[in-house]
Amino acid sequence: MAKAFFRLQKFLRRTQFLLFFLTAAYLMAGSLLLLQRTHLVIQQGSRGTSANQALLVPDGMAGAGIADPRTLHNPRPSPRLLAGMDTMQEPAPDQWHSPRWLVSRNSELRQLRRRWFHRFISDQEPMQTAGFRAMKLTAEHKGTYVGCFSDDSRERTLKGAVFYDLRKMTVSHCQEACAERAYSYAGLAYGAECYCGNKLPAAASKPEECNSECKGEKGSVCGGVNRLSVYRVEELQAGARRRRNVIYRGCFRAPENLTDTFPASLIQPNLTVEMCSEFCSKKEFPLAVIRGRECYCGYPTGRFSLRDGADGLLCSRMHNTSSAAEGEYCLAYQTPVQDTRCTDRKFLTTKSKVFVALSSFPGAGNTWARHLIEHATGYYTGSYYFDGALYNKGFKGEKDHWRSRRTICVKTHESGKTEIEMFDSAILLIRNPYKSLMAEFNRKYAGHLGYATDRNWKSKEWPDFVNSYASWWASHVLDWLKYGKRLLIIHYEDLKQSLLPKLKEMVEFLNVTVTEDRLLCVENNRDGNFKRSGAKQKDFEPFTQEMKDLINRYILTVDEALRGRNFTGLPREYLPR
Repeated sequence: MAKAFFRLQKFLRRTQFLLFFLTAAYLMAGSLLLLQRTHLVIQQGSRGTSANQALLVPDGMAGAGIADPRTLHNPRPSPRLLAGMDTMQEPAPDQWHSPRWLVSRNSELRQLRRRWFHRFISDQEPMQTAGFRAMKLTAEHKGTYVGCFSDDSRERTLKGAVFYDLRKMTVSHCQEACAERAYSYAGLAYGAECYCGNKLPAAASKPEECNSECKGEKGSVCGGVNRLSVYRVEELQAGARRRRNVIYRGCFRAPENLTDTFPASLIQPNLTVEMCSEFCSKKEFPLAVIRGRECYCGYPTGRFSLRDGADGLLCSRMHNTSSAAEGEYCLAYQTPVQDTRCTDRKFLTTKSKVFVALSSFPGAGNTWARHLIEHATGYYTGSYYFDGALYNKGFKGEKDHWRSRRTICVKTHESGKTEIEMFDSAILLIRNPYKSLMAEFNRKYAGHLGYATDRNWKSKEWPDFVNSYASWWASHVLDWLKYGKRLLIIHYEDLKQSLLPKLKEMVEFLNVTVTEDRLLCVENNRDGNFKRSGAKQKDFEPFTQEMKDLINRYILTVDEALRGRNFTGLPREYLPR
């Protein structure tokens, strides 16, 4: 009996030691994995690639022997490149590793979701600011605090310009934005929304009902739920007037009845452009029209669409002579006031039966196309990804699940059979690969509105980028041509040159009916908030001859594929340089 007990005791000691050893090994392995992941994140941060700027790479590849950029480090065109769309080559073993600074799609998506989750949780934390602090804090802001007012989203009192910044909105930012656009009042709601106008809201609310803290300024109150914190910004207008832009739209033949075409008018001796623009701005109109000493205010409409311009000499003669032709032509100017006839947007009230993609290669103008579609249809667009910068600027569909079917269409850069066949139809946006590659490289290193530095362009990362992404530009189009069920091809250059006709095509494809006035409003607000200022010319050619040879082969491949599917080929400016 003692011998059996001794054996049992010996076995338990060995088991205890074994369990201890396995536990220690498990903890060490976990620590090593944690250190490795930490090192990877630090390494990515040091190379300038953030999760919010992460580029998502398609899962699949198809056609013409073009390989997925995630699997190629240094792709080279081969004689089989132009062979056809139905063949697909397996990448060589030495091509299985992407450039070091390219992050895998799954890793980036996880990081984006984690950041969104933490941001969402932080937004839900209890507010530490109450509405009664608003009066106390007004001394810190330049405008005069008027009070807390009710806000009806269906019929807003402050219905001038509208701005969103769900991350950095401050009272001063809203005041300055409204002052620059010639408005007298600035109102803030939901901690992140800014509204401008020249008329004070009628229904006052209790001060404590404005209890939303500004997203970009702790301790400051930015309205509340259906509540506006309103400031008078008249004292800011003198300084802001220097920064206001009155844009000359051209010389036009005057409508037959100006008073019927334009809702407001002024007759003033020695009338100047500034006088007319100030008058129309106070009336909250985006268009100022001058004929002699007459000033008219209104919107672009079917009667006066700003499309058929006349020779500017005709308007100059009108001002220099007193002939009978004096009333035939007029000068048109765009005031600082925003055209708000197309700024209202919402989610679809019922789930869409047709799942539509807005697909493009990165840098091809997808964000701009979304801006146009949202303002034309009045519905938000969704996204396969989550981009905090876009969400913060008003693209609210970014946070909606991409398969919710509550948005009019869904942005995607994906390619591959599985990812494409999820959609019932798609608008395929194509842009010149030379311009697309440069735009995406700028976004990668400087965000949606910035420019990469000369150091970035002259580094080894630029040729690596071109070698990897040029093939993706081609494979993206080829995959959608092969697997897409119903396609509308839109060339970025055609959309830019003929905005309204192409926008009408897109809206009809989405099966939405819109008014002519709404489309004219979109044309008046065509740029949106994500256009890079200027064209920042570089004093060197970023593309080497080797890069051009590579890109030109892909251009010919895509052009041939488009024509093979009875679509219009690529625009002439795409042709090899």
